[in-house]
Amino acid sequence: MKLLKFLLGLVLGCLVLVLPVSQFQPDTLDSVRSLAVQLDGRKKPLDTVANETLAKIHGSTTYKTAEGTTEDALTTYLALWFNTRNWNEEPIVLMSYRPLKEAVGLDLERKYFTFQELMTNQSLGEIVKQAHLDELDDKTLDRDAREALIVEDRLTLLFASVGDKSLPLVPHPDDIKGTWVSLEEATTLYEPETVAPLLAEFAMMQQGLLRDFNSHLEMIGQIGTTFKSQLSELSPTVYPTTATLQREVGFNHFHPFAKAWQIYALAFVVMLVALWVKPWELYWGAIGIFSAGIAVNAYGFWVRMQIAGRPPVTNMYESVVWVGFGIAAIALVFELVSRSRYYLLAAAPLSVACLILADSLPAVLDASISPLVPVLRDNFWLSIHVPTIALSYASFALALGLGHVALGNRLFAPAATGRFKTLSQLNYRVLQVGVLLLTAGIILGGIWAHFSWGRFWGWDPKETWALIALLCYLVPLHGRLVGWIGDFGLDVFSVVSFNAVLMAWYGVNFVLGTGLHSYGFGTGGSGMLILGVVGLDLLLVAIAAARHYGWFTQAVASAELSSAEAQPE
Repeated sequence: MKLLKFLLGLVLGCLVLVLPVSQFQPDTLDSVRSLAVQLDGRKKPLDTVANETLAKIHGSTTYKTAEGTTEDALTTYLALWFNTRNWNEEPIVLMSYRPLKEAVGLDLERKYFTFQELMTNQSLGEIVKQAHLDELDDKTLDRDAREALIVEDRLTLLFASVGDKSLPLVPHPDDIKGTWVSLEEATTLYEPETVAPLLAEFAMMQQGLLRDFNSHLEMIGQIGTTFKSQLSELSPTVYPTTATLQREVGFNHFHPFAKAWQIYALAFVVMLVALWVKPWELYWGAIGIFSAGIAVNAYGFWVRMQIAGRPPVTNMYESVVWVGFGIAAIALVFELVSRSRYYLLAAAPLSVACLILADSLPAVLDASISPLVPVLRDNFWLSIHVPTIALSYASFALALGLGHVALGNRLFAPAATGRFKTLSQLNYRVLQVGVLLLTAGIILGGIWAHFSWGRFWGWDPKETWALIALLCYLVPLHGRLVGWIGDFGLDVFSVVSFNAVLMAWYGVNFVLGTGLHSYGFGTGGSGMLILGVVGLDLLLVAIAAARHYGWFTQAVASAELSSAEAQPE
């Protein structure tokens, strides 16, 4: 019976994969999506180029035009590529950092601006100019300057994408690592009579787009099929196979990480129901659904690894997704061992939060697959050090979730003393795993640093904050061992100590932005939002502590006693 419920849950979780049904409908532009382009150090389909371009300019992979029509990335990219509308007047450029908008006199309530608005803004131009001068002098840039340079990059990319005639679509004749060229430069590699049919097909596609894109979709798809076939026949050994290109296009449109968080959320709801409606009846169904989410998450990693040719843990986007997966996987292992229900309840919301952040913030968490910087090209160390560190973060995040479950019970179910003891024991086990993984990750990173940078330890900000995080968790573990810290103290430490992980993971990359780990740095993150969340979390801890130690009760009793003593006899 348990196996049957587990399998039914697994099937129910997998049903999310078929939603929306429209994803399985034939795409008339499939041949255009799978055109190969050599860009950013690798060969990728035009669909990926479109998604990455729009995400960098607009901060999203969909675009709402000035007329109110919503377009996918490829549709917008084709309009850019063939210059089918006035891009000076389209509000497509993302600029969301409020202090910078205030400094340059732009509308604070708007997120998107036109090319003309930003290019003619003299205040923005002055900030960009000064930022470049500061870079030449090796000065540290403030947040306004960094954000202004990002806006400049978006404007530059938009300008380069409109009517782009340099897109490298034509493969090298015989060298698989050779440089591809644009259609205009194709005669440098091939005879003019070989290139002529390509130019003719491309011109027909352009004419169809310029006339009316929507009414010529089928025709454009047919032309794209012929065009792609001609490009492939130029150099069959160099041009990527159809299966390789379709795999990446399918990955782009399947959105495995988005589907994974939806399944995790469904498992969380089922587990909550199992707590109140005939306890344990739905337990194995929830486990089955949760396992389906982990399987989809793992599948997404596997496909991304095939596309990238390396472990997908080299930037903030990939680390956030990996931590979300790690939280779920570690929780499932502990749940199957303990059958406590609490691991899944603590893990599911955190995994959902990680994957939603990765899926909805392309301007902050860049999902594009780019060549590795030299220090990361040793796949052996990359494959063990970074995943180990990220899994330690996942363990501490799971402990954070268990800590919140425990504090919530202390606030709303103060009489459930047995539950407090159970949650503390569960939390202690997770913290032990996290400390073990973080210690191993730091040591492995030191060995890698010895080979890459010539020293084991150098007090780099990333190294320093990883050590601080480790010490923050060693304190409660040893305090618990010698009896200095009880169940409540362990729960509090599991919540408060995660701020050190947050600093090592987010703060060093998005706030400090200094050190040898520069390949992981970024901008666009909302520091005030993070501080707000941390502040609310600490407030919850303070309220739970007040309830646990009876501070409110003591204060009320003291006030009543003072009032009674003040009454005249």
